Amino acid sequence: MTLKIIGAGFGRTGTKSLKLALEQLGFGPCHHMEEVMTDHAQLPHWQAAVAGEPVDWDAAFAGYNSAVDWPSAHFWRQLAGHFEGAKLILTLRDADGWWESFAKTIKMALSKPTDEIGDPHFLSINKMVHEMIGTQAFGSTYDDRGAAIAAYDKHVEDVKAAFPAERLLQLDITDGWQPLCEFLGLPVPDTPFPRANSSREFWDDDIRAELK
Repeated sequence: MTLKIIGAGFGRTGTKSLKLALEQLGFGPCHHMEEVMTDHAQLPHWQAAVAGEPVDWDAAFAGYNSAVDWPSAHFWRQLAGHFEGAKLILTLRDADGWWESFAKTIKMALSKPTDEIGDPHFLSINKMVHEMIGTQAFGSTYDDRGAAIAAYDKHVEDVKAAFPAERLLQLDITDGWQPLCEFLGLPVPDTPFPRANSSREFWDDDIRAELK
């Protein structure tokens, strides 16, 4: 099994909905940050990647057909180079709307003082994500709105410039099944496009209880 789809969109651009859609279309299991949170064996791969150390990408994605969300989206260049046959999907939304959603969810989770995080696994994830999102992705801190929006805009333009149209889909998930299915050459399901992980639902998930 090898990655067939790489999601290059930042977290909070509809990545959980895309995960569910891809799994419905037969591209599951789909890797998402939730897998890092629930599978302790996942974390060392991403700690190494964030530290700039060599990563066995085949091992990191063993058993997965697709990947979306952070941390995968942060390493889109490396993954696209390694999984040469994979298609890429860049999920998009208005930058201000993205920041508003990010601020209500991921930023709040990262704001919890580390001495109040009791679970060592979640503490390690917190440290890894601080470095990945703040220092590396935003070039500042995870709570710097201006730096975050500038980084979001640059990320979008970098991904768009890196691939031809036949390999990259720019997707607003509010457009539903049609563009995704056309890109993948599949029929449109007769069920509604998944909608998941709103800002409210983010905090309803049991696996995030440690971060509240």
